[in-house]
Amino acid sequence: MDKAAELVWQLEDTSDKAGQQQQSPDDGDTAEALEQPVHSKDELPQSHTLQWETLGKQFVEYEQVAPFLIPEDQQRRLLEFLPLFLKAWEQSAGVIVFPNIQLLASEVSKLLTKEIKRNLNGKPAEEALLSLEKLLQKKGEAGDGHLLLKSVYLLSQTDLRTIWNIIGSGLPAALMQCLYLFFTVPLKKTSDDGETSEDDAQTQEMLVKIMLNMYKEEQGVEELLAADKLQSLIIATASLWDQCSHSWKVPTGRVLRTISKAQTKNSIVYLQAVDCIKIAIQQLFTLADTLPACDVCEAASIVLCFVKDSYPVSSALLTEFENNDGYQLLLKILVRCEGLQQNEGDPYLDEILDMLTCLTTCGKTELKVSGNIVHPQLPHFDFERTQSSGMTVKNLQPFQVLQSIFQRSNDQHLCGRILAAIGTIWAWDRVNFFLLEWTLQPINQFTDIIHFKPHPVQVQFFRLVESIVLDLSYVPHEILKKVQYLIKENTVPFCTLTALQCLLSMTQKDLLFSDIFRDSGLLGLLLALLRKEAKILRKSAGTHLPGLKEGTEKELNVVMLKMVAALTARSVRNTVVLKDYGMVPYIKIFLDDECYRSATLSILEQLSVINYEEYMSIIIGALCSSTQWELHLKLDLLKSLLRILESPKSHSAFRTCSGFNGLLSLLSDTEGALQDPPSGQWTAVGQNCILELVFYTLQGITAALHLDPVNSNFFQRNGLFEKMAEDLGSLGCFWTREGRQIPVSLEKKRTFAEFLDAVFCSSEPFPAWLKNSIWILNFLDRMVKGTLHQESYFKERKPEMGEESRDDQEAPQTQEEHPVVFKRPGNKLPASTYMLWGNPEEKLEMRDCTIVHPGAVCVMVRLLPKLYNEGHAQLSQEIQCALVDHIQSLVKSEKSRQVMCESGLLSTIITSCQDAFCNDSHPLHLPLTRVFEKLASQAIEPHVLRQFLWLGGSPLLPSRPSANKPNVLLCQGSESANAGSEERVVDSKTDPQTVVPIRTSPWLSKRSALALQTAMSLISMTSPRNFQLHGTALAPSFVEFDMSMEGYGCLYLPTLATVMGSSADQSVSGGTGMGIRTFPPSSGLTLSCWFLVSKFGLVHNSHPLRFLTIVRHMSRTEQEFVCFSVSFFPQDLSLVISTEEVEFQPLDIMEPEGEVLNPSTFPGQVQFGCGKLLVTGQWHHLTVTVAKEAKKNCIVSAYINGQMLGSAKMQYLQPLPGSCVSMEPSSFIDVYGYIATPRVWKQKSSLTWRLGPTYLFEEAISVETIEVIIKLGPQYCSNFQAVQLQESLFVYIVWTEGEVYSGLY
Repeated sequence: MDKAAELVWQLEDTSDKAGQQQQSPDDGDTAEALEQPVHSKDELPQSHTLQWETLGKQFVEYEQVAPFLIPEDQQRRLLEFLPLFLKAWEQSAGVIVFPNIQLLASEVSKLLTKEIKRNLNGKPAEEALLSLEKLLQKKGEAGDGHLLLKSVYLLSQTDLRTIWNIIGSGLPAALMQCLYLFFTVPLKKTSDDGETSEDDAQTQEMLVKIMLNMYKEEQGVEELLAADKLQSLIIATASLWDQCSHSWKVPTGRVLRTISKAQTKNSIVYLQAVDCIKIAIQQLFTLADTLPACDVCEAASIVLCFVKDSYPVSSALLTEFENNDGYQLLLKILVRCEGLQQNEGDPYLDEILDMLTCLTTCGKTELKVSGNIVHPQLPHFDFERTQSSGMTVKNLQPFQVLQSIFQRSNDQHLCGRILAAIGTIWAWDRVNFFLLEWTLQPINQFTDIIHFKPHPVQVQFFRLVESIVLDLSYVPHEILKKVQYLIKENTVPFCTLTALQCLLSMTQKDLLFSDIFRDSGLLGLLLALLRKEAKILRKSAGTHLPGLKEGTEKELNVVMLKMVAALTARSVRNTVVLKDYGMVPYIKIFLDDECYRSATLSILEQLSVINYEEYMSIIIGALCSSTQWELHLKLDLLKSLLRILESPKSHSAFRTCSGFNGLLSLLSDTEGALQDPPSGQWTAVGQNCILELVFYTLQGITAALHLDPVNSNFFQRNGLFEKMAEDLGSLGCFWTREGRQIPVSLEKKRTFAEFLDAVFCSSEPFPAWLKNSIWILNFLDRMVKGTLHQESYFKERKPEMGEESRDDQEAPQTQEEHPVVFKRPGNKLPASTYMLWGNPEEKLEMRDCTIVHPGAVCVMVRLLPKLYNEGHAQLSQEIQCALVDHIQSLVKSEKSRQVMCESGLLSTIITSCQDAFCNDSHPLHLPLTRVFEKLASQAIEPHVLRQFLWLGGSPLLPSRPSANKPNVLLCQGSESANAGSEERVVDSKTDPQTVVPIRTSPWLSKRSALALQTAMSLISMTSPRNFQLHGTALAPSFVEFDMSMEGYGCLYLPTLATVMGSSADQSVSGGTGMGIRTFPPSSGLTLSCWFLVSKFGLVHNSHPLRFLTIVRHMSRTEQEFVCFSVSFFPQDLSLVISTEEVEFQPLDIMEPEGEVLNPSTFPGQVQFGCGKLLVTGQWHHLTVTVAKEAKKNCIVSAYINGQMLGSAKMQYLQPLPGSCVSMEPSSFIDVYGYIATPRVWKQKSSLTWRLGPTYLFEEAISVETIEVIIKLGPQYCSNFQAVQLQESLFVYIVWTEGEVYSGLY
């Protein structure tokens, strides 16, 4: 074969391979891609261009002489020209540059048509077929027929006008006649020549491509009608499919599908006139009983194509199809398809199903159905507003075929394709679901038989049901009832499981389903089933019995638990139903099995909503009853507990159910678990798992203590911090042996932050005990800050109980598991990154760290001596020093020292670190002494001070009676003398009292140094730490308000006055003094207070300093009113005084009112600028005087440190609260106040300020009195009856006790 022809076949094979396999009718599109290079003259080399120009001239000459030649000469001249044309095409790589290509195509096509007719006319079918094959096939040298065929083939792939010229030659009808012969008359080939079969395939492909290119045009189809062969070929495919030529089945199908897509009105009229579809259906009915199912599908799909594709033009063929039992034919064929192999006949079966699906929308009139919506429905569902897209179901007959097939068949592929078709119809238009379900009820009926179908079909069906809710937002109540019946019957466990998973997805979508499934009885059914399973589990007692359910049925139990959890989630009613059923004891049984645990915990967590005590008793009981090795059970229980402890209401139940002791018992159970190397059964447990258990245990304790003073007091009072320290110390990573630690000298010291960096982020090798110890210290430090319960160090992972691990091996894994906490760019973390691990020498300007749980610091101190290992003495000493420095940084602020003194840190230091205090050369001696001095300067108990003095310098004790020994000093617990000492020292292990001669032992100088250090410590303790106003050594008494924690904090003054009606009960009165106090005062009032601002808030979240807010409330009314307030606003440094009557309500709903309750000519609010008078860190005195005048007005004056800020007239406090104009005789008015920010005005900010002695007087005091109060200073705490400014000067300020509204000092 020549190269040009070989190239053609390669191109055609490549472009048509997919079409041959799938029989797609779009194969003719390949020709469009080949149209682009035609006439591309610029792309050709010059030699090829000249060649095409020469051919063009030769063809022009042919055109000129052709009219004067006889037909034989014309044919000869054209056949001589075609080889040159094909050669030029071959040499130019398929690019045709020919000016008269349409004329050439017309001449060649006419000649080919003439030759075909000459070989067919007047001959029997077989003889005509042989003659035709001889004409078209290439045998040896190419004959004239093959030359013409190849030329037409190439020309048919050029452009549309050329195609039209080919169609106009009569070739479409001639080739259709050829195709009919090839399809209907099979010939037996006897030749064994391989080239002959290859030539036949090439000839066939050229013929098919020419027909595809012509018949995809409407003109080509119109030309066919004259030949009367189209109807014959269609009927032949329906009647002779089993007798036709096998090699021409696929090409014939491709050609007929192409014709089907190009149908015109004339072609439809033609096919209808000759009863083509009717006859084809009749013939197919006959074939459906004899032919294999896949062959019948292939033949029927061709006929159905003409029906479907003709509908957009005319419905005539569809009507003919329906009137002649076409749907019954398809039903018969599809029923026979059951049991086909997965890929046998699939393309044709799928094609029939797709066409049936499309036919459901083929109809002239819209289906009308009455709305049958059952309530309740989802909130956003509205059927009336559902818009039609035009793709609605108008023809129910094809859908009935699909529905009938699904009901009759159990074939997985067939049923799956039908369900997919239904989903496609729903996707076209959401109205289709309602049109079908309210008429044919397919899903409703399928639910009754779905348990007979294969498992994959069941899964697909319930996904379809689920999509009704998830995609259509519709609740199909009738369908759901049948699904619940399936679950109740439980005929096929897998079907029950799949159905329950479907309902679970719906329940998780919307809370409405919790009510629906409760009212329908599903919740009660599931509880009854779970009760039965729980009894079986309880009887088995963890043993594997043959009767235990496995596989699908065990998974069914899991889904039932998940379903109950979803039904009780956010539904108190369903939770009450569960409790009323008595299911709580049975639900607990499922905790032991890990596959049931997650859903079981979810159910119990919902139970906590109605009864925290019952939940806590279950969880704490399960934690305490679990064995040492059930670590994953403990972890799951702790995580659930943490979720519940997020609610402050659960803290009391946790305490009363012995939650603290229960969690601490978990630490006791892990005694020795972190030893290196592990011993006993702990070798089979990964140490990461132990650390995770410690972490979640401490998290639970921290969460229970968070913002709960009752729990914090309980934990501290019952010595649970001491027990925590004891349990943590016994884990195995801390030093527990008896004996004295050997002090070593340290060349360098690293901070605790640097240790964290080195242990968790660097490649520096560290022993396992140190890594585990720092992990625990890190947890404790986060607990100190009150943030441990918000941390997340460990990822969720699968059980590792059988995994043998060591800490050294797990270090890389640890780093991967905590990338957020410990992994830093460049694997290097600077110490400054840890802002909470500050250097103790840093300046006080740095933010002080707030100590939330001071007892955790005491735990760290108790563990301090246990941070030791004989094999790593220097490293042990270094980490001890780093921890002490860190503790010192925690107590650098006065507030922190006060908190730590109240928690007993001084006593803990003395009892836990005696060795360091007794030895002045010990590396921890000076750091611990500094910490002790800081704390003792705040507060120290006498017995703690005596212990400190005794450790620093023990008294002289009488020596043992001996005539030969001089006087001795007794020092219990002191360090042994140096090896170079002349005198022998008794070892403290053998003799509890170390006796050392006075004259010759260096111990005396040691004792002197310790005594000197103790004396210096006493001086440091009693020296002032800072200097306040007027050089006072001690800070005044104060209350500090820190808005950074919760955004609120205040002092509540429960009663400032009670205004009584004439007939009110006198027992409700309160306040200081005798009788009834009037409010507002008749002469005015004065606010005097000392305050210090530690830190202002940021500008964008500025929080005011509310010095006083007075609130009133009249009995028998609901609303409270603020009648007087004094506030400082940092954003503009102004003091605002208000006498306006404003409702006492949250900030987010406090809006300016359009109507003034009591209009006045004087303002109800004044503002004074403070300028630079306020300095952070200094005490200031504020005085606000309100002097009442006539006509309901007053003069307000404000002073800072005696300097007047301003004075202004404003309206005075009105007599009654709010808009009240009169007071009933039996009513009364409560007057109370707030200092600082009440909870209703919560607003987080960085503002921190202190309030010193504060007074509210029932008159406007004078400037002279203000000066006296300022001279008295913030340390004065009394009632101003007689004050002494100097040794000989007494000042008397005469105020009766009743004239002082309130005094805070």
